[in-house]
Amino acid sequence: MNATVATYVWEPTTDALAARYGLPREAIVRFDVNTSPLPPYLGDVLAGSFDPLLSEYPPSDYAALVAAAADAYGVAPEEVVPTAGADEALDLTARAFLREGSVAVVATPTYAIYRIVSEQRGARVVSVPRLGPEGGFGLDIPALAAATRATAAGVVWLCEPNNPTGAVEPPERIAELLAVLAADAAAVGREAPAVVVDEAYAEFVGRSVLPLRVQFPRLVVVRTLSKAHALAGIRVGFAVARPETLAPILAYRAPASVSTVSAAMATAALRRPKLAAANVAGIADQRARLSRELDAIGWRPYPSRVNFILIQFASPESAAGAAESLLRVGLVPRTFDLDHSFADCLRLTVRSASENDRLINAAREIPA
Repeated sequence: MNATVATYVWEPTTDALAARYGLPREAIVRFDVNTSPLPPYLGDVLAGSFDPLLSEYPPSDYAALVAAAADAYGVAPEEVVPTAGADEALDLTARAFLREGSVAVVATPTYAIYRIVSEQRGARVVSVPRLGPEGGFGLDIPALAAATRATAAGVVWLCEPNNPTGAVEPPERIAELLAVLAADAAAVGREAPAVVVDEAYAEFVGRSVLPLRVQFPRLVVVRTLSKAHALAGIRVGFAVARPETLAPILAYRAPASVSTVSAAMATAALRRPKLAAANVAGIADQRARLSRELDAIGWRPYPSRVNFILIQFASPESAAGAAESLLRVGLVPRTFDLDHSFADCLRLTVRSASENDRLINAAREIPA
């Protein structure tokens, strides 16, 4: 196993940032972590309508949570595995389908955890660049297929919609890739790779690749309650796939990794889809306004249909200067390392109207 594998580096805490910039904690607004500014659903829990039985372990089958997720995603209960956030689902999938010396293909730039969980399994990661801005940061299907074919990759990682670009790939394009990979594998008599589609932001575009699992059994879709449901703090996600594909994932799953309270809160939220839909609609309204206002002052927002906006600056130095100016007034953007393909960009979470107003006003004083 590679002892020098990178680990995921979390952003500084709100308290740490407040101390660094000499600001009260309440002055810090997180535009960097793509969480929701809107309140989650807590009614059942706060009303005391469930007994958490905190002295006992959660039920091993998570029957109520699984049933709620299956209904929400339009799948059978046996196609759902609850996990401690989407990240546990991603880690379990890497454990199930990668080993020392195998290969994982990643469409980049994207969420860093795909590379990390792959390398932690001793796999070699092959990056396939997405198309540029002129191609809407879409997937390069021929290049992904060629890389997978050439390396006999065990896993292909996709984030749809993609983070940090916000690019949205039509489901038929994912189907095209799945078909090519399946045909390539069949031609040489081997099993197709597991294709993992991280749909953390799926609710914002109102569609999913989940129906493709019927035709392509090696598809694994990962979902979460952290974004549209405004429940990042409870850490609940799901791996969704055909039962035969979930079997090796289940083999690596720790018992009772989702707490009783988290499971109850997630079940209640999934049973109330109109609340998540209202969150999505509110964020969409604010996203349009924020993009329009930032564009008017000379910042360059890329098109987005999710809960964040990628802003391009004239240079990496300009982006770094803008980030520091925002931080000094308590507004925390997502920045990128100098060796990142988006070093000249900042990613900004769409937040509440008043918080977005603070960002717009601060941006008017910062050159693009």
